Amino acid sequence: MSEVTLEHVYKRFGDVTAVQDFNLEIKDEEFMVFVGPSGCGKTTTLRMVAGLEEISEGTLKIGDRVVNDIPPKDRDIAMVFQNYALYPHMNVKQNMSFGLRLRKTPKDEIERRVQEAADILQIGHLLERRPRELSGGQRQRVALGRAIVREPQVFLMDEPLSNLDAKLRVEMRASISKLHRRLGVTTIYVTHDQVEAMTMGTRIVVMKDGLIQQVDSPINLYDKPVNKFVAGFIGSPAMNFMVGGIEGGRIRSANFDIKPQGELAQKLQAYEGKQVYVGVRPENFGLKGYTNIEENDNVVKATVEVVEPLGAETHIIASVGGDQNVVARVDPHANVQAGDTIELLCDLDYLHAFDMDGEQNLRFA
Repeated sequence: MSEVTLEHVYKRFGDVTAVQDFNLEIKDEEFMVFVGPSGCGKTTTLRMVAGLEEISEGTLKIGDRVVNDIPPKDRDIAMVFQNYALYPHMNVKQNMSFGLRLRKTPKDEIERRVQEAADILQIGHLLERRPRELSGGQRQRVALGRAIVREPQVFLMDEPLSNLDAKLRVEMRASISKLHRRLGVTTIYVTHDQVEAMTMGTRIVVMKDGLIQQVDSPINLYDKPVNKFVAGFIGSPAMNFMVGGIEGGRIRSANFDIKPQGELAQKLQAYEGKQVYVGVRPENFGLKGYTNIEENDNVVKATVEVVEPLGAETHIIASVGGDQNVVARVDPHANVQAGDTIELLCDLDYLHAFDMDGEQNLRFA
């Protein structure tokens, strides 16, 4: 079994606390993604699991074994780096087998593992080439192959796709997901790209300022974010936020008037006379006259700033009252131009409201 458990883990650099009270249990064969903005502590946490950074406080277990004081080479992990970290003077086969040769693994076993990994990654025809003769995608496959031949308990991947172009990133995302399904090795994957996180992770850890904000499945993070930070970070385009006051059970401003329903309406009763952030995802706005959302009086009046036709859909960037911009995903055939005044209908089933102080999602509080 290769669970990874972090209990009350801290990492301090002098007076700076980079990771605070980190508690997480990663299950055997799970694909766990750490995501968050630069400086949130995700790579530092990964490096503590790898043994490349000492833990200031707390306990780290791999399986049933506490590994706080065990050196990296004895933790039975394999790491894939952002910059590939291949030896330029060695060919692909030598790079992939280097760790096994250091461990004095028998030659026939090395041969078997390298060939199996090369077959899985479809790089068998590259085994005699040197890194300078490979494309970025091929180098990354070699780096993955070097990790696979180790047959570790845990794979650690630190932004392995960030040096690739957009098309290649999409291909490699699919390759890594397929690889995980085939090998079933517990994997911790660090990225700042929320699209990577959403498409690859069994579960996702969203981090900010060294703290875990939420741990959940991709769909729950999207539909049930616990706070404004998670709601704004997960999703592309991001969730729209507008400020309104609670008056008579409605959320009002000079440019919108929305009546929440169900449980959210009940929770907002305690906020009468106060302001809240209203959260609406771009696809939960409907352009009046071009939407399946039922006609209602929950209307946001806006002025179109930019129209972005994307083929299957169109993104409208519009100004609400001059000081707030929103993005709406609308029908690609909608006849809208910059400068038009439009009315956006809200799908109340997916309406969110956030407290102005703690920024907690009141819908799930």
